[in-house]
Amino acid sequence: MSQRYEKLFDSLKKKNEGAFIPFVMLGDPGLEESEAIIETLIESGADALELGIPFSDPVADGPVIQASANRALERNVTPDECLDLAAGIRAKLTKNAKNADIPMGLLVYANLVLGKGLRRFYVRAAESGIDSALVADVPTGASGPFVRCAQEAGIAPVFIVPPNADDGKLREIAGLTKGYAYFLGRAGVTGADREMISPVSSKITLLKDAGSPPVVVGFGISRPEHVRACLDAGADGAISGSATVAIIADNLGDAKKTRQELSRF
Repeated sequence: MSQRYEKLFDSLKKKNEGAFIPFVMLGDPGLEESEAIIETLIESGADALELGIPFSDPVADGPVIQASANRALERNVTPDECLDLAAGIRAKLTKNAKNADIPMGLLVYANLVLGKGLRRFYVRAAESGIDSALVADVPTGASGPFVRCAQEAGIAPVFIVPPNADDGKLREIAGLTKGYAYFLGRAGVTGADREMISPVSSKITLLKDAGSPPVVVGFGISRPEHVRACLDAGADGAISGSATVAIIADNLGDAKKTRQELSRF
């Protein structure tokens, strides 16, 4: 279920490094371009991938990622096509000894999961080489069926850790989340244009003391100093979404420049 994550974080810990995990929307700006973008991220050194499935009402996302989802939806990209794309990438990775074990996680919304049927969605994701799934709009109190079906299929259920969570909520999330815990760098929606708050070291420590898997910070991660602040606070890595997606948006129609800028980033 989370063996690829365990292997990744164990390897990075031995090297005293943290994980850098870019987010992109599957199917943006098209299926072929999306595949090339993801391959570029892998070749450029991404430690893991967080992949979105386009949805019409992404309540946790800011305007940059909403626009990314809209571009994919305008191309009529479907969830099945997204999982087919992930499967193709995993098939290529298995032939590459260097990158064969890169973890791939999904960030999705409940309607997409329920629309296919809980068990069917997670089985399909596992068959596509996906390692984890974060269902952004499902709170811990309603997560039981999602967690059970995910674990039965071999998918690690990932949960968001709000920066204002009290000790009880931190312990609850530590017991539920697998693969990694997604600690919010700030409250609100995604967006590279809004400053990350300094991660609260004591909360990350409490999460780990409660048995949480590695802690990764997201929301507002757009500059190297943000990543350094996360690691200094005790996090095991950082996720960058809006900043990555903005590069795609800024270079629409120029696939070569898109890949160059993503590689540089």
